[in-house]
Amino acid sequence: MKYDDIDKAHLTKEYTTHMTMLIKVLLISKGDVVECGGGIFSTPLLHWLCKMQNRKLITYETEPSYYKFEKKFQNPGHKVIFVENWDDIDTKTHRGVVFIDHHPSERRMVETLRFKDTADFIIIHDTERQSREYNKEEVFDQFKYRYDWKDCKPWTSVFSNTKDLSKLFF
Repeated sequence: MKYDDIDKAHLTKEYTTHMTMLIKVLLISKGDVVECGGGIFSTPLLHWLCKMQNRKLITYETEPSYYKFEKKFQNPGHKVIFVENWDDIDTKTHRGVVFIDHHPSERRMVETLRFKDTADFIIIHDTERQSREYNKEEVFDQFKYRYDWKDCKPWTSVFSNTKDLSKLFF
């Protein structure tokens, strides 16, 4: 996909359903934020929320067309890093929030597990899909707390091993 085609191909409601959970979790959390796979909706939203809250943001991206768009948001508080190999990203440093919405899709559950002990909150987009790249109960079962936002598809789910989500979302 060419950079000029991003907005035409992705200006649909389905590409915005993660926004509610991103806003909610950013407003109740602290610490640095990681975005695995940026986009025309999530990157600007996270950029401005993190700037408003004086939080650091790292956007990791593998798609050249998205990277070109996301790179425009880079500043001292927001690093945008092109990823050649997902195994090379930093998953050891504690993060307040990690947003999982990257490609290839088979890496989503891999990164979810890699961040499970270092992130306060992990937000995953597209969790209603039956595809095992997007939805593995054996991965989700490794979290103490889970909240699924199902008001519209695709669903967005929030996971944590340290924060009781039932008290945050009800």
